[in-house]
Amino acid sequence: MKGFSDAERDRIREQLLETGGELFAQYGLQKTTIADLTDPVGIANGTFYQFFDSKERLYLDVAELEGQVVADEIVANSFEVEDDPESAIRRFMTLLVEEMEENPLFMQLVAGDELDRVIRAIDEFSEEEMESLRGESFAHMLPYIETWQSEGRLREGDPFVIGGMFGMVEYLTMYREQIGEEYYPAMRDMLIETIAAGLTCTTD
Repeated sequence: MKGFSDAERDRIREQLLETGGELFAQYGLQKTTIADLTDPVGIANGTFYQFFDSKERLYLDVAELEGQVVADEIVANSFEVEDDPESAIRRFMTLLVEEMEENPLFMQLVAGDELDRVIRAIDEFSEEEMESLRGESFAHMLPYIETWQSEGRLREGDPFVIGGMFGMVEYLTMYREQIGEEYYPAMRDMLIETIAAGLTCTTD
């Protein structure tokens, strides 16, 4: 990146992430142009690609940062305060789906027709990138899963698979319109209750 010092590169990247987060949440991925992203930062359109391969890759980085903040908050209000695994999982999934339904950044992705573009960008990730992404996604919940398993309060199995089950409720929100408001709330709540009950074990 000839022409930029390390400090300048860090500043520009942070500004692009901040600007992207604001614009994607307000207008969505498709309606946000490269110029919309670069003008507030004070760089040329072509310079954007020195920092991100595409708008989709910027969106993924923005979503990952947002997801980390959200995950910390959800864990703090579920796993950290509920001693019973079933109650903790149910609380975690409820807070997660509420975030998906109310967070402007996630709502734009789910409500729009942009999901396929983001999925295609993910498909271009290397195996190393995917492994790193999976590790970061589950890092906040793995200690709880492993502890509950060791105590016999959570079913046996790959902790990553079990952690993935906690996130299944996210996918239901993507089909909210197709499901219809008449059925969606009941299906959402039943899915949460079924997964939470199915993953936990009763102890004597």
